[in-house]
Amino acid sequence: MTYCVAIKLNAGLVFLSDSRTNAGLDQISTFRKMIVYEKPGDRFMVLLSAGNLSISQSVREILQVEQLKEFPESPPITIWNATSMFDAARVLGAAVRHVYERDAASLKQSGVEFNVSLIFGGQIRGEGMRLFQVYSAGNFIESTAETPYFQVGESKYGKPVLDRVISPDTPLPEAAKCALVSMDSTLKSNLSVGLPLDLVVYEAGQLRTDKIVCIDENNPYLKMLRGGWGNKLREVFDSIEDPEWDDGITQVPLRVAGGRSQALRKLTNENEKLI
Repeated sequence: MTYCVAIKLNAGLVFLSDSRTNAGLDQISTFRKMIVYEKPGDRFMVLLSAGNLSISQSVREILQVEQLKEFPESPPITIWNATSMFDAARVLGAAVRHVYERDAASLKQSGVEFNVSLIFGGQIRGEGMRLFQVYSAGNFIESTAETPYFQVGESKYGKPVLDRVISPDTPLPEAAKCALVSMDSTLKSNLSVGLPLDLVVYEAGQLRTDKIVCIDENNPYLKMLRGGWGNKLREVFDSIEDPEWDDGITQVPLRVAGGRSQALRKLTNENEKLI
């Protein structure tokens, strides 16, 4: 499994992925889930992938040469000449369907479902930044101001901190920190996600970046963040008062000897009405 997150802000974009693949207890390997497609000064695009590794690797390679034609006589659209990120996302969807047409039947015969989840974002000269989540069918959705980030893979552990911190106005360094905290929460709770991590930070309008980092277990910032986040969480937890069972919390008798109490029967009946 894996975990990838991408965040779209007014100031730029943040992409983060782990690199662990798990095909069984004794088949854990490291494979990169991120690839950057860049033509400095013209376009900057990042693809994150989760799901079946063979499928995602095929999509990544085919995307570089995939062509999309609106009409038989029209020139082909590729990620290298697309005039919008929307068109580039359409090319990515075509690449996913290309791999599906080639491999899905054979995979199904072997008992393997066609499973791939992708995040694709960046900026092409002449338009603003855009961020998309692409599904196994090749269809996609775009991020909005209300939903400024996408996750694929083991998303549930790292989602709460993103919901509490991220907004379109969040500064890039703070968003990168939040993404790393989100990843650390996932690393802590799920063994199928693992180091090293790949982090890309892109500033709006630059059409290139030099902020591309591979983070392993020896990275001093990651060590500081992991220790600091855990300690601060513990401090906040300890600062909250424990529940008071005498008069601080209203007690409702839910259990009596020999059967359910009236209160429990009432709750059950009300729930049955709702159903």
